[in-house]
Amino acid sequence: MNTTRRAILATENGLVFEGNAVGAEGETRGELVFNTSMTGYQEILTDPSYAGQVVTMTCPLIGNYGVNPEDVESRAPFVEGLVMRECCMAPSNFRARQSLPEYLNEHNIVAIDGVDTRKITKMLRTEGAKKCVVSTVDFDHASLIQKAIDSPDMEGSDYVKAVSVKEPYVWNPDKRDAEFTVVAFDYGIKYNILRLLDAAGCKVIVLPATASAGDALNHNPDGIFLSNGPGDPAALPYIYPTVRGLFGKKPIFGICLGHQILGHAFGGTTYKLKFGHRGGNQPVMNHDTGAVEISAQNHGFAVDADSLNKSKVRITHTNLNDNSVEGMEHREMPIFSVQYHPEASPGPHDSRYLFEKFVGAMREWKTRQPRRQE
Repeated sequence: MNTTRRAILATENGLVFEGNAVGAEGETRGELVFNTSMTGYQEILTDPSYAGQVVTMTCPLIGNYGVNPEDVESRAPFVEGLVMRECCMAPSNFRARQSLPEYLNEHNIVAIDGVDTRKITKMLRTEGAKKCVVSTVDFDHASLIQKAIDSPDMEGSDYVKAVSVKEPYVWNPDKRDAEFTVVAFDYGIKYNILRLLDAAGCKVIVLPATASAGDALNHNPDGIFLSNGPGDPAALPYIYPTVRGLFGKKPIFGICLGHQILGHAFGGTTYKLKFGHRGGNQPVMNHDTGAVEISAQNHGFAVDADSLNKSKVRITHTNLNDNSVEGMEHREMPIFSVQYHPEASPGPHDSRYLFEKFVGAMREWKTRQPRRQE
């Protein structure tokens, strides 16, 4: 008995790829992007930064080590769809609790394999990210292409409100004797960031993206963290005043979308990259040390270096592939950020020093504050 299910991927520029359905039944739309990581598909699926996107994996075999509950990066998968050359149906790993198709079906993620992911990637690198649709229910090519054309643009889209928590919570509430208290704004935060802040001696209070500067300061934190997240940073004008309201009040550390939001709060702008940076092999120059860090990245927008006031903000890191801004720091206040993901493992620990820098900034800030009069 042939149990193969049909699926089709269609893009806004008229390309159609026939393949096999390996996830949930249905139809999904989003911005088609590619990721060059050879492992980490579970982390990619559960990274809220992928909201609104259909991810093509360039590695030809995905799913061979299965899925487990320990490696998730958020409360649920947020990716719109997954595209693979070959999906492994029978994983072999002692940590596996499910196969990838089982996980995709459980969480209603539409996925396709049996397609030419090399051709897709070359098209995206040449023409840029494309709107697309993946369907297991509609097999009319013209219909699918039109659906792709009619789907929302990533530029101008706010996905932060959809992925952020609605109520504050404390990460690891059983933690005792933390040296620092950190308020983290959840724009789509990854769990490993919270794990590393916890390991660095921080009690972490996670706030919704719409929380105010006053909400953050009411917790009397030692530092403020601005998280990663999805969508267009230029579509978040309700967040910039909050971040500006924290300038000079506490040390601030931003990652990915948090870095881009800081760029806007500094008075700068962002722009959309042609096909973005997604994968575990992005070379970044650290201008302070001269070292090249191999970094994990997932973003489709970048801070415009020319839009920043260089007398106030300096560029600390640069992408060696396209010279885009990968890090910046305020010259007067303890505020810094990076575009890439130091909580991920390429290098494997090239960028972990950034969490130590944040801790150092908080420690110095605390020593400079006047002591209370008893």
